[in-house]
Amino acid sequence: MTTSVAFEKARAEGRAALVGYLPAGYPSVDGSIAALTAMVAAGVDIVEVGLPYSDPLIDGPVIQSAVDAALRAGTTTTDVLRVVEAVAATEAPAVVMSYWNPLDRYGAAAFARDLAAAGGAGVITPDLTPDADDTWLPAAREHGLDTVFLVAPSSTPERIAMTTAACRGFVYATSVMGVTGTREQVGDAAAGLVERTKATTDLPVAVGLGVSTAAQATEIAAYADGVVVGSAFVRRLLDAADPAAGVAAVAELAADLAAGVRER
Repeated sequence: MTTSVAFEKARAEGRAALVGYLPAGYPSVDGSIAALTAMVAAGVDIVEVGLPYSDPLIDGPVIQSAVDAALRAGTTTTDVLRVVEAVAATEAPAVVMSYWNPLDRYGAAAFARDLAAAGGAGVITPDLTPDADDTWLPAAREHGLDTVFLVAPSSTPERIAMTTAACRGFVYATSVMGVTGTREQVGDAAAGLVERTKATTDLPVAVGLGVSTAAQATEIAAYADGVVVGSAFVRRLLDAADPAAGVAAVAELAADLAAGVRER
């Protein structure tokens, strides 16, 4: 399934899509596969597979802890592709969340080829803007991959228009200025940012950064096409007594959030 189909399915059901993130390789490669597939079974519509990187600029301490552990355990880009393949087998769209450096090192053309071969739907590049590189977009287009870029509350109208024009699949709107992490409240600027973004594109707009509860998911689902949750899932794994407990914990959260995006 593509992300477009997942968003269309959610829209037909009168709700927002639930997008869930976990880094590949934590607590192990197989452990991340178990957790991600359990999230899908519990109601996550689209999966973000994090590619571990040593300098995760926009990630807060929760995700950094898991990513660091995955790197110390030797998780490679090839392992990430194996995780993508396993998630894609569930028929949920799997998009890779990656900083640009690992993709550049692997080779943009080679990564696009290998991701498509693994059944991946696309890539979210939080530190890459459409005008900053001339290799990724052609490679992604050649292999039919989504190219998901970020817009922020500080983005100018011109910048939003430029960014959404380069997006495929959906647009990622950050609810706050800052790093990832659960928050008591979703940023007040999120609704306005979604409105400004939708004025430039017909693509779905998903909101992330800070979402951790069903109530927050319900709040965002009232105005966005998708709700992105990352740190809250990672925290469940970090706090678990063992991998099996972690899988159960992320599945429980996924079910709760899935109910949240369905609230009227």
